[in-house]
Amino acid sequence: MATPLTELQRRDVVMTAAASATVNRIDCNEPSPVHIFLYFHKAIRSELDLLHRSAMDFATNSHVEIEPVLKRCRFLRSIYKHHCNAEDEVIFPALDIRVKNVARTYSLEHEGESVIFDQLFSLLDSDMQNKESFRRELASCTGALQTSISQHMSKEEEQVIPLLVEKFSFEEQASLVWQFLCSIPVNMMAEFLPWLSASVSSDERQEMRNSLCRVIPEETLLQQIIFTWMDGVNIFKKRKNLEDNGTYQCPCSSSQLIKRESSPLDRPVDEILHYHKAIKKELIDIAEAARSIQLSGDFSNLSSFNKRLQFIAEVCIFHSIAEDKVIFPAFNAELSFAQEHAEEESEFDKFRILIESIENDGANSSSSEFCSKLCSHADHIMAIIGKHFKNEELQVLPLARKHFSPKTQRELLYESLCVMPLRLIECVLPWLVGSLSEDEAKSFLHNMHMAAPASDSALVTLFSGWACKGRPHESCLSFGATGCCPANAFLEQNDGLGPRSCPCNLPTKRANLTSRKESNGCVPGLGMDSNKLKTGHTKSLRALSFGPSSPSSSSNLFNWETGISLIEEGTGRPIDTVFKFHKAIRKDLEFLDVESGKLTESSESFLRQFNGRFRLLWGLYRAHSNAEDDIVFPALESKETLHNVSHSYTLDHKQEEKLFEDISTSLFELCELHGKNNNNSLRTYTELATKIQGMCKSIRVTLDRHIFLEELELWPLFDRHFSVDEQHKIVGRIIGTTGAEVLQSMLPWVTSVLTQEEQNTMMDTWKQATKNTMFTEWLNEWWEGSSSSSDASPSSSDKNISQGSESHEVLDPNSYTFKPGWKDIFRMNQTELESEIRKVSRDPTLDPRGKDYLMQNLMSSGWLAAQQKLTQGRKKDTSDNEGLHGRSPSFRDADKQIFGCEHYKRNCKLRAACCQKLFTCRFCHDNVSDHTMDRKATTEMMCMNCLKVQPVGPVCTTPSCNGLSMAKYYCSYCKFFDDERDVYHCPFCNLCRLGKGLGVDFFHCMTCNYCLAIKLADHKCREKVLETNCPICCDFLFTSSAAVRALPCGHFMHSACFQAYAHTHYICPICSKSMGDMSVYFGMLDALMSSEVLPDDFRDRHHDILCSDCDTKGSAPFHWLYHKCGCCGSYNTRVIKVDPVLVFSN
Repeated sequence: MATPLTELQRRDVVMTAAASATVNRIDCNEPSPVHIFLYFHKAIRSELDLLHRSAMDFATNSHVEIEPVLKRCRFLRSIYKHHCNAEDEVIFPALDIRVKNVARTYSLEHEGESVIFDQLFSLLDSDMQNKESFRRELASCTGALQTSISQHMSKEEEQVIPLLVEKFSFEEQASLVWQFLCSIPVNMMAEFLPWLSASVSSDERQEMRNSLCRVIPEETLLQQIIFTWMDGVNIFKKRKNLEDNGTYQCPCSSSQLIKRESSPLDRPVDEILHYHKAIKKELIDIAEAARSIQLSGDFSNLSSFNKRLQFIAEVCIFHSIAEDKVIFPAFNAELSFAQEHAEEESEFDKFRILIESIENDGANSSSSEFCSKLCSHADHIMAIIGKHFKNEELQVLPLARKHFSPKTQRELLYESLCVMPLRLIECVLPWLVGSLSEDEAKSFLHNMHMAAPASDSALVTLFSGWACKGRPHESCLSFGATGCCPANAFLEQNDGLGPRSCPCNLPTKRANLTSRKESNGCVPGLGMDSNKLKTGHTKSLRALSFGPSSPSSSSNLFNWETGISLIEEGTGRPIDTVFKFHKAIRKDLEFLDVESGKLTESSESFLRQFNGRFRLLWGLYRAHSNAEDDIVFPALESKETLHNVSHSYTLDHKQEEKLFEDISTSLFELCELHGKNNNNSLRTYTELATKIQGMCKSIRVTLDRHIFLEELELWPLFDRHFSVDEQHKIVGRIIGTTGAEVLQSMLPWVTSVLTQEEQNTMMDTWKQATKNTMFTEWLNEWWEGSSSSSDASPSSSDKNISQGSESHEVLDPNSYTFKPGWKDIFRMNQTELESEIRKVSRDPTLDPRGKDYLMQNLMSSGWLAAQQKLTQGRKKDTSDNEGLHGRSPSFRDADKQIFGCEHYKRNCKLRAACCQKLFTCRFCHDNVSDHTMDRKATTEMMCMNCLKVQPVGPVCTTPSCNGLSMAKYYCSYCKFFDDERDVYHCPFCNLCRLGKGLGVDFFHCMTCNYCLAIKLADHKCREKVLETNCPICCDFLFTSSAAVRALPCGHFMHSACFQAYAHTHYICPICSKSMGDMSVYFGMLDALMSSEVLPDDFRDRHHDILCSDCDTKGSAPFHWLYHKCGCCGSYNTRVIKVDPVLVFSN
């Protein structure tokens, strides 16, 4: 047994910390505005819990209907979708500016959670409802949804919210929260805030109100709107009618009232034409601007062009959502323009990408080509939207005029407006009203006031004020439409002040977000830069338009791959080895998910098999996640541009480990209940089995999402930032922390899901990473041992491993053309053997090691044959093992009757294959023999308790010993026993070494080809550095059982040898570099040199020197013993040239 490296002399490292940007700190006594998101999360968790409880009640009680579950599903999906969309639009882009590589992961998780919702509704709408397993499947799916979203929110609370607090000032946080609220559609805010308020305690509700007071601009109208929503008030003071407002007239009251009987009021739905007209006019202007850019070739104003495009794209998308969610569902007939809406969105997205490419390319872009594409895209969008609007005007509007009363038409239009968020309505209303005539604008406002419920009086006042800002003159459209100025009416009701000039046309200050008191008028703006609208975010808004049809039920539930693997086959990159484990993980997750449904009526054997498969997956997943956390992710983080990219995935690993622990606990309880026949136990068993099924579904969904995002986000980074050699090094580090026992389970597990080509590719990568080690030798020994120990034929997975290992083994004689059997070799005479040796020597296909292996075996075949005959004769003569040498117990401590020898504590002796004698260990054999013992050739042992010679193994097979263990540790490869120390077998050294194991306290360095302590991960590598003799005692270091010490220069010697050598020397005997920090000693030499006075003849003389520490040549003042390096200050130097004057004088 050899000893791994456990210590290393380290130099002092001076760490320099980079100064970070100063961030305005928040008063510790005042809670951060972003902490309001914690209330949002609490409410969502509460809703998830209620949903899962409803599903569990539905699963365990046959009398419960599914309708409550459906209602909760729809409500939760709507709430959570808008919450996620607001985060993607406001919070994450802002965070990404301050902290890179964090937000994208969470946005991707939002998309994944959307898929889970879609698949859940696919299950609800499928034909499975009539099946017996539907109820349990639904409960498990809601549990998976709860787990996924809860973990996502926990990660946000652990990473995102602290970053927002750290990187943003108090005012900036308040601004972000306000923008978040203004990005949620108005109709959802009316549901969202009351639900949020009801989901928290009264104290938390008050704290939330206080937080909102700090977030909402200090404007009475805005605060009343938000707090009205939050309180869920349904009845407001009614708006004053025309005849009740005669006491006050706005200065713009000269405008004439619109008569109620005018035709526009009889057909309010025709106001859709106003939207169509405004959108088409804006598109025409955009097309004209594109042609102007083409004619001038000037791209300097492209950013403003892009903003116009972004704005109209968002208007069109929300207009489509309003039609899908409000207008079309009102018709009983099948009516949908979903295809047209999707096409328009796609075209806008292409247009945006084209503009961004022009902005990014800049001077490198081809002006004529880009201008042509710009005009072509603009014309194409105009054409498809014009066609779409024409179809709607021909098909939808006539039906609406015919079947809906004016009141219903107004309500549909008002609901359509409220589909937009506040921050968009603030821009759309003045834009739309500005494109209308005065009569059309008054009609539009009148219909809005007529349609709005009484509870929306403050909101419709805000809308009216925004709409009036679109008119260039002093007329008050609100008074003309309703008989009064609602802004002043609202002000009089709330502050009691007298008449004032109409505030609708007062300019709203669009100040920066830190200015809260931004307008003296009573119709304020939102305090946001309304021009910064991003179509990149509106693209995800299409998901808010939930169509009447659910996704296809033919798709696999929670199947993220959707038939497409993100990993390209046959790419051959070293890092692919890591991600091939994902394929095996997916297979076992599918097994757990599917088979867990059978636990309710399972046998004991099935339960045992399921439990074993689960624990195998858990152990191998833990090894895989630890390798990522300890090796892969730190490698990514080491690149400056990739800081923070992996932190979210590390949090995933912690959460997934907790899921595995919960399943393990529940499985243990299930095993305890199995076999009990009383009614209470059966009921508990069924409930627990249903719970485990849901937990297995949860772990599958969670890990599927985690794996998918790793392959989508992290996997491509290795191509961009890591060379092939760096990838090989990472793979080598991962393999080097994997012990032999784990590899024995892992290799069949992984290869069972790989094709033969994938197996070959993986083995090629492993071979390259372990080329300096004994891994191939261990792999062959393991395979041969597993094959010989099994009477049955190998499993398919084992066959795959054997094929993979044999195709890459350079020392396997069976892989060559020359394949004589051992019997044939033994029958050859000397001449025939020499002839075969020459053939091997001349074979150009063999590498030198292969030739040496074959020729050595051929030349020693005669002696091997003689030994076989001798062994057979001895077996016949001593069949009963009587008189066998050493057939008596030996003791490590005779007084305490502890078996063993001076070297090891163990309960057996080994029978040496070379001389057939019994010895306690190989050292005992070698001390008294003229040859060494090959312990790996050992096939028999003797139990020192019963003195029975038997096949070597971990326990005694004699019945009288009752399974006595031969030692605490037994290695089947090395035939090694140890009963008192921690020992592990390294598959890369192919030796047993002291320690707890690879990945625990040691790892194997593939370059040095040696086991090093985990703390020595950053060391100076030298290829196969320990495959040499100790420079002091000349013993072979690789197999030495004595402790080995590493020097800073990268060379090694025994620790005992180092102690003795260091008494008289401080330089490495191999490379002459200093063996440690010699600053104190060199300081003493400095003092000595300064105190010495040289004779005048030598005082100005110099020597040319070479420093052994820094390898620098230089010049040093003359001295007969000490010469200081002028570069590093070391005295570890030697003279390479003597002053010729000194030589002459000598």
